[in-house]
Amino acid sequence: MNDTVTDSTYRVTADELRSFIERVERLEQEKKDIAEQIKEVMAEAKGRGYDTKVMRKLIALRKRDRDDIAEEEAVLEMYKEALGMG
Repeated sequence: MNDTVTDSTYRVTADELRSFIERVERLEQEKKDIAEQIKEVMAEAKGRGYDTKVMRKLIALRKRDRDDIAEEEAVLEMYKEALGMG
């Protein structure tokens, strides 16, 4: 095989690989920045007297399907009654 073609193919592949890696690195930095912003918002909410643990649970619930939530809550209630907690 011609060395020029191999070198050229390798160079293009290396450039493409570097591009993918750099894109992921930029996204990782953005993710870190966003996580810091979320932390600041939660600290502000906590400073205003909100329970951030409950807020995080609400955020998680809002991401889920209503039917899944209802089913889980029904099972939870059933289990609590079985243990004399409900």
